[in-house]
Amino acid sequence: MTDGMVIVGAGECGGRAAFALRDQGFDGPVTLIGEEAHHPYERPPLSKDVLSSDELPEPKWVSLPERFAERGIACITGTSVRAIDRQRKTVELANGATVPYARLLLATGAQPRRLPLAPASERVAYLRSYTDALAIRAHLKPGNSLAVIGGGFIGLELAASARKRGADVTVIEAQPRILMRGVPEEIAEVIAARHRAEGVTLSCGRGLKSIAEREGKVFIELTDGETLQADLAVIGIGAQPVTALAEAAGLALDNGIAVDATLATSDPDIFAAGDCCSFPLAIYGGRRVRLECWRNAGDQGALAAANMLGKGEAISSVPWFWSDQYELTLQVAGLADGAATSVRRDVAGGAFILFHLAQDGRLLAASGIGQGNVVARDIRLAEMLIAKAARPAAAQLAQPDVKLKALLAA
Repeated sequence: MTDGMVIVGAGECGGRAAFALRDQGFDGPVTLIGEEAHHPYERPPLSKDVLSSDELPEPKWVSLPERFAERGIACITGTSVRAIDRQRKTVELANGATVPYARLLLATGAQPRRLPLAPASERVAYLRSYTDALAIRAHLKPGNSLAVIGGGFIGLELAASARKRGADVTVIEAQPRILMRGVPEEIAEVIAARHRAEGVTLSCGRGLKSIAEREGKVFIELTDGETLQADLAVIGIGAQPVTALAEAAGLALDNGIAVDATLATSDPDIFAAGDCCSFPLAIYGGRRVRLECWRNAGDQGALAAANMLGKGEAISSVPWFWSDQYELTLQVAGLADGAATSVRRDVAGGAFILFHLAQDGRLLAASGIGQGNVVARDIRLAEMLIAKAARPAAAQLAQPDVKLKALLAA
């Protein structure tokens, strides 16, 4: 067998990379290896449609499963990679078989951060896979109660889906408010108000003392002495990059698998992309970041494929993510850390965007919220302004009648 391209991790990033290799003209062997039984699918619907739709949807495929065979992509599903032999340039599967590579991509993703005090129980769940989503969905019905531990995006999207299916929901968050990481308080307040209007109990600033299962119920004791009861507890306290394989192979780590601007690891024949890696962003002064978001997974899958083929292209995309909760959509472009000031622009229908500016006036990030896609166009234009390191006047950003497109042209 001629050595080809091997991708470890059959998620959004790995699946996109496999097709990108073909789209960019590579005609050698491409092997995609994943632990799940499914072909690559998109994860954002797991906390939304898969939980809340009336009819149970199948996974939202990155591409139809038959398309992989049509493009000559070998998919090895339902198995893990046990080791990388960098000298022989092979990966060893759990069954002992080996697959040779010319170039290797690690797209191993992230896994839910475990809560040490939570027991192993069918009444305590984490959401990462389609199988996880199906198990949670079975509990979401009128008369059942759900405790969500963690007031971040996954927890809140799950809460919204649970309410749509009629379950009672309490969200427990140790921080003083929901969405402490990466979302301005002004926007978090809009989301909190919407959840409360829907009947969700938001319990912030409260720590956990213990979690126990008794007689088919979960009992959650808080540090202030109160004990809450639920039919199911779902823990959403963040994610950790999956790096054990890279670490065992001696690759450099830094908040994930450390890669350079071309997504190459400390071994020039091994690349990493998506949730599992940290990388330098030139538009933020080379600051090293790790992003857990859908668009980044797709973008880096395509970029990794190009660079596995020797293109040598650097990361240039601006971080972007979104969250749908009820009829509201939150979108954020850029990284607001280090912003000196924020400017608000009101948009139609009560929607608004906050522009986050550095001390020197450079636009660092934009955060918007509204119904449907009402803020999408302006967030996209803000993203382009961020990429250009633009310094738009704060007064102009605040005026809805000043078009962002005009600021971009200037």
